[in-house]
Amino acid sequence: MNTIVTITVVTATENAADRAIENAFLKIEDIEKKVNFHSPASDIALINKSAGIAEVKVSPDTITLLDNALFVSEKTQGAFDITIGPVTRLYNFFTQQKPEDLTLNNTLPLVNYRDVLIDKNNSTAYLRNRGMLIDPGGIAKGYAADRAVEILRQQGIVSGIVAIAGDIRAFGMKPDGKPWKVGIRNPRAKGTEDDIMATTELTNAAISTSGDYERFFISNGKRYHHILSPKTGRPADRCRSVTVIAPEGYLADSFSTGIFILGPEKGIKLLETLGYHGVIVDSEGKIHMTPDLRGKIEFQRNS
Repeated sequence: MNTIVTITVVTATENAADRAIENAFLKIEDIEKKVNFHSPASDIALINKSAGIAEVKVSPDTITLLDNALFVSEKTQGAFDITIGPVTRLYNFFTQQKPEDLTLNNTLPLVNYRDVLIDKNNSTAYLRNRGMLIDPGGIAKGYAADRAVEILRQQGIVSGIVAIAGDIRAFGMKPDGKPWKVGIRNPRAKGTEDDIMATTELTNAAISTSGDYERFFISNGKRYHHILSPKTGRPADRCRSVTVIAPEGYLADSFSTGIFILGPEKGIKLLETLGYHGVIVDSEGKIHMTPDLRGKIEFQRNS
């Protein structure tokens, strides 16, 4: 997943823990091979190569991930869109490369999740138009965390936490009988002393944060980051960070991305409609959160 992955479990013996954790890591690696946007051998690469040409038979995991992504796209009215691939390829955040307006305008018509066709019965996927590219980066980590937890439970683990970068899925309680405590990063942290903005407790749920600080560069005083609007092809500018707490990892992962693009007002309303929890730091640094989180989240004094 090109990031740090940690798995913690609570169990009676070290051997049982080692075995379960190893199997969970193997599942994450398997999913990465199938849905890696940058690997020419992945299912996603095969679908992209066949865009506008033919449907492709892929693994059930890939179909499930795509089906989940389309669900989130509908709920966010296209703010989350896995066909953003042609646009993401126009940016390079290491070399500070960004597209010219003409190039971007010519590319945007290729972005439309409604042009992704999947057949769950036959496990096939098809992109309607040549040049379309699926980029599952906004959902893959959360989905992988879900599947890792599934493996852990199959191995008899009743409590644990899987963290794939900022995507965290927890289940059960800690040995002391308390929920897992997770931190929410300060999007404008200046050092380790103010890195954590707030903490909250988590059990049998997932939490994910999308922020404009993960991959970015500054050009002429403007911050260019990797969370791109499918409508404009430019970095979304209504938020600094969005944290979502949802029942499953893929939901927290993808909705945090979509809501980052929607902005705080629409984002909070959507979270309330879905029954999920969220904390949004808008572009001015103001904090918004769903009413049900009040009293359940502890803000740090230095944030």
